[in-house]
Amino acid sequence: MKRSSEPRRTSAVSIQHGDEALAARLRTLLGGRHPVAAAATISPGERRVAGLGADAGADFEIGSVSKGVTGLLYAEALARGEIDRTATLGDLLPLGRCPAARVTLASLSVHRSGLPILPRSAGLVRRSVALWRHGANPYGDSLDQLIVQARSVTVGKPRPRYSNLGFELLGHAIAAAAGVSYRELVRARIADPLGLDVFYAPAIPAELRPGALTGVSRFGRERQPWTGEAVGPAGGIRASIEAMARLIAALLDGSAPGLSALDPTTRFAGVAGRAVDIGAGWITLEHEGRKITWHNGGTGGFRSWLGLDRAAGAGVVIVTATAMAVDGPGFTLLTETAGRNASRAAAELTAETDRR
Repeated sequence: MKRSSEPRRTSAVSIQHGDEALAARLRTLLGGRHPVAAAATISPGERRVAGLGADAGADFEIGSVSKGVTGLLYAEALARGEIDRTATLGDLLPLGRCPAARVTLASLSVHRSGLPILPRSAGLVRRSVALWRHGANPYGDSLDQLIVQARSVTVGKPRPRYSNLGFELLGHAIAAAAGVSYRELVRARIADPLGLDVFYAPAIPAELRPGALTGVSRFGRERQPWTGEAVGPAGGIRASIEAMARLIAALLDGSAPGLSALDPTTRFAGVAGRAVDIGAGWITLEHEGRKITWHNGGTGGFRSWLGLDRAAGAGVVIVTATAMAVDGPGFTLLTETAGRNASRAAAELTAETDRR
């Protein structure tokens, strides 16, 4: 396969693909602020995919939606018996006797490990400045560098605390248990079995596909791709909209691995009086009277949102090559998709009743 270290530049060109009605709705929901974006909606008997500003084969950074993928891989590793709920990072990664070695994978999967968001030794201030001034990638570390950073981390009390570091370590520990790299684990257990042709975790820019997009800040400034071996499990996966649509379908029809990751097991937070629960990486909350399982993502130049209304059998994903949140449009589109499904089911029931 041909590889390219230069992602394709995005522009507000008049490219549109897929379902015309969905493309029009996406354009309305995003309000013209996202010239390059795509969406997919899945419900019983209906699959719609559409994109704006790029072709169907373009791949986007999905950011922290990668954590949801790592959650699936964690649950699958449990099911295979490769790990158990008492497994620690030190059992699987060369951390020596540092405090992080005693952290359990189970606590990492629900963001209750006591690990910080990121290690101080990673030079966060310097990297942040480089990102905002020059669009530089702040997450280009190798796995060896991640291990060195983890050895110096102070572990706090096990309370709910979102941790990129935690999910980086979780993903690499799961991969170590399987005897492969994280990138290989994604391919072998998610991408290949589900037929996700464009779904991968590039460790270096040279591993980007020819269809890789370049994201931009909310002000239109280009950002370097967030490639990095270390960050893969927490935010390093790239995917096309077609691949994301197939992933949603697999999550809904039960063919995806590690489905127990979607089931909430722990209270994560309370937001505006609403309970927020978490499974293995996946958030569950009530929205307009429906239980929604979801995760969002953000990198220097991309945003993403994936949500499931499992009771209605409906799912939605939105990805965009502009660093502006799409959570609101995501929840709205999922509500509309689940509502159409409910209306269609009611109409079918009425028709069946009339025939009788």
